[in-house]
Amino acid sequence: MNLIPRGPRTGGPRTGPRIGIALAACAALLASAACSGTTRGDDDEDTDDGAESTAQADPSAPLAEDLAVAFLPKQVNNPYFTVADEGGRVAVEEFGGEYKETGPSEASASSQVSYINTLSQQQTDVIAIAANDPGAVCGALDGARSAGARVVTFDSDTGPECRDLFVNQATAEGIAQTQVELIAEQIGGEGQIAILSATPNATNQNAWIALMEEELAKPEYAGIELVTVAYGNDEDEKSFQETQGLLRSYPDLAGIVSPTTVGLAAAARYLSGSEYGGEVALTGLGTPNQMREFVADGTVESFALWNPADLGYLAAYAGAALASGQITGAEGETFTAGELGEYTIAEESTVVLGPPTVFTEENIDDYSF
Repeated sequence: MNLIPRGPRTGGPRTGPRIGIALAACAALLASAACSGTTRGDDDEDTDDGAESTAQADPSAPLAEDLAVAFLPKQVNNPYFTVADEGGRVAVEEFGGEYKETGPSEASASSQVSYINTLSQQQTDVIAIAANDPGAVCGALDGARSAGARVVTFDSDTGPECRDLFVNQATAEGIAQTQVELIAEQIGGEGQIAILSATPNATNQNAWIALMEEELAKPEYAGIELVTVAYGNDEDEKSFQETQGLLRSYPDLAGIVSPTTVGLAAAARYLSGSEYGGEVALTGLGTPNQMREFVADGTVESFALWNPADLGYLAAYAGAALASGQITGAEGETFTAGELGEYTIAEESTVVLGPPTVFTEENIDDYSF
């Protein structure tokens, strides 16, 4: 898989072809992920490194061997998380750990709780979770941390008190600004727009939407009216139906922003097969492979995303650094994420992958993920 080019970063960019090769085995991994458990050895049974841990970081400590690392996406078989989790698997193999992916088939608020409890019982060393709800999973995560697991949230955060580290795909401000800039450009700076989101409780979606509303309040966007926010629950068919409903309810709609890969692809599919294709602007967050045909037929002019494989890769290394004692999650600590290079932990125990990339007809064929 070709990777998103990135600007300079301490430690240098990743250039190897390993993600593309690894994706070939992704389907088999997904099929087997729920059938096997990975556990920590009995010699760790007395460890209690939950929220009250006072351990000191040792940056020179080697990464621990045979770490059990589990990825828990919002929902399995979601193309975005398939790519992200596969990036995590590649990282885990690099540092010699044991990888698994598990999770629900639907992205409801509490659907991840039973999986967290199972991972805790299996004494998993690192749980990397994209939370469906900021609070619904906190009790289960607290139990897992008390049992010795290190919890890394990625893509969608919990409350900061519920995890050890959050790996953010980009700053929320940067994502919101990019989305507003793209839709404003496509509709000529005026007209009605709607947002097609994922689930009503999705932490990242709600943060982006709030910041988009702030951005739209600026004088330069005075001609744009946000009429509603619809929710497709990160389900293809529901997102498709919600797009149809938006256009029926708002016949003067000039554009739609869908900051979720499932929603963007579903909305594009509806527009491309209707009289609105090429007439109603559409942008959001999506993967090049999902959106290529819709850019080619003129349904979508531009959209944005980071490399989800890099996000999973970074989350895995962050979890390994935590479990190995290299970092505790405190602001200012640094760690090396394999070929991605060095990262510094920011406030509220957050690490940012990097800025999003905008995809257009001119550059989309340079990417494959």
